[in-house]
Amino acid sequence: MVEVNQKVSKKKPVIRKKSTAKKKTVVRKKTTRKKTAVSNTQVAAASRQELTEKLKEDLAATKEALKRAKSAANEEIKLVKKAAKNEVVVLREQLNAALKREKELMKISEKKIKKMLIAGEHWEKKQLVKIRKATEKAINKVKKK
Repeated sequence: MVEVNQKVSKKKPVIRKKSTAKKKTVVRKKTTRKKTAVSNTQVAAASRQELTEKLKEDLAATKEALKRAKSAANEEIKLVKKAAKNEVVVLREQLNAALKREKELMKISEKKIKKMLIAGEHWEKKQLVKIRKATEKAINKVKKK
């Protein structure tokens, strides 16, 4: 309340009361759907759609890259198998050549062993003959004395 003092000639001051302002009653509005919510869902759906399309494109590109990598790997495997087969052929040829050389060396060593045995037998026979002659000479010398 606000008081206002006014002077009246030789009278008591009269205090007037101002009436207070009445509050207006607020009428509640009914809740209505905002139009922005609809547009937000449309934007979200559009962005989801864009994302799925991009992911599909990425997936397709990845699949294509994998196919290319697989085909390249298969080609490399074919080349490696071919090179390995050629290497096996070369190694077999070298092994066969080594086995042939070994067989020839065995034959040569067997011939040498046979020759050595024959030579040893001849030497042994000569030595026996020499021993017999020496013993006969020794026996003859003993008999003469």
